[in-house]
This record gives sequence, C-alpha cells and structure tokens, in this order.
Amino acid sequence: MISIYDWFGYEVSIADRYKLIKEAGFDGVLLWWSDGFGRGANYREGVRHAVNAGLMIENMHTPVQEQDNLSLDNLEGERLLDCYLSCVKDCAAYEIPTMVVHLPDDEFPINETGMQRVRRLAEEAERLGVNIAMENLRNNRNVACVLNAFDSKRIGFCYDSCHHANSENAGDLLAMYGNRLMALHLHDNGGVRGQHQLPFDGKIDWCVVMKKIAETGYKGATALEPMNWGYENISMQEFLDRAYEKARKLERMRYAV
Repeated sequence: MISIYDWFGYEVSIADRYKLIKEAGFDGVLLWWSDGFGRGANYREGVRHAVNAGLMIENMHTPVQEQDNLSLDNLEGERLLDCYLSCVKDCAAYEIPTMVVHLPDDEFPINETGMQRVRRLAEEAERLGVNIAMENLRNNRNVACVLNAFDSKRIGFCYDSCHHANSENAGDLLAMYGNRLMALHLHDNGGVRGQHQLPFDGKIDWCVVMKKIAETGYKGATALEPMNWGYENISMQEFLDRAYEKARKLERMRYAV
C-alpha cells in the first residue's frame, strides 16, 4: 500500500488532483484538513473526490497554525482544543481512521492545562473510535511527555523521517515509539528548504529508516509527504510519477527485511 500527502503544490482542481494521484499508481492519500495554505473552505470535499478516484484515505493532518497554544489558559488555548475536537468528530463522520497532530514546539512545554486538553482529546477519540498520531517536529520532549503519560490505544505516534533527520539529539524515535506507530510521513531533507523533498534526493539513509520501520511491525501504508519545492520546473504528472517510483523503492526496502 502506497500513499501520498495530497496538498503538495501545483494549481489544479481537487477532482483532477486525485485523478492524477490515482493514475500515477498511488493507493491512498493523506488529507490536509484546513482552509489554510491555499486549500480553501471546501477542503472537506476532498473526501468525496478521493473516494470517487478510488483512493483510500489513510489519515488527515490537523491545522498547524496555532499548535503552540495547547497549554495556554485563555481563549486561544480553548480555540485550539475545539479545533482538535472538531477534527476528531470529522474523522468519525467521514470515516477517516487517523488524525495527525503537531504538539507544541519544545520551547512551549506542555503544562497541566495542556495535558488536561490531551486527555479530553483521548476521551473523545476513544468514544468515536479515532486514532490521534502525534508527529515529531521540533517537539521531541513534548511528544515524549504525551506518549509516556497516555497509554490509550487511540493516542500514538506519527513518524516523520525528515524532521527526525534534521533534529539534533532526538534519539531513536522508532525504537522508542514504534509500538505506538499510527502514521508515516516519509520525505527527504534535500533542497534549499532542507525538507519535503522526494526520497533519495537528500541525505537520509533510507536503508536504515525502512529497516527500522519494518522492525516495528507497522502494517500501514508507505506514505510520502513531499512538496514540489524545487520541482516546480516539472509537471505535476512527472512529479507524481517520480514520487511513485521512489515510494515503490521504499516499499521494496521495507519488505525486504
């Protein structure tokens, strides 16, 4: 099973976007669940178009613009909680099994208020049968705090390969949290931005990464999260064709172990 993040760039209609993703060979998509970054207010329509194109919806990515407000004891903090609770309900309503969340950067440590909000999210996720995967970014201490505090089967880990490679002193995240793995974001750390490049276009040792993923026993899709940053000179079709071939290579490496 091979999936790709849907909002990777290029100006094209939603229906055509998913049609091209399917034609490139992908089995599923990861949805960007927000009107931000140019997605528009009709982002929920992506579910219908993806299903019509014959694509599995593996997970959705919650909004990230206010991620550092989780522990604030004010209206901004409550607004973020309401946003995440709404995403849990949307997952249940649209039959999306998993939502990916950015916990605050480590310069904003999660306090008791923040932990109480995560507890409310866990309770709602358990009630509605939705997984919440905490993604590693600049937040390794906060990810550890949450995953160590909550043993709920609905609270788990989203492994991001590039964020891990770019993070100093993160440790072996897959060894630590592989048993909680709920989602993958696979992309390389090449290009001028040092992230969201196609696999094998940066410096990540993919043999090591895919071996560690295989050792976790994770059964989900080999899921890419690239952007077209640095690939703007090629067509969307060529970008997707390259992405699919690289994903197939990762899939073979993963199951060769």
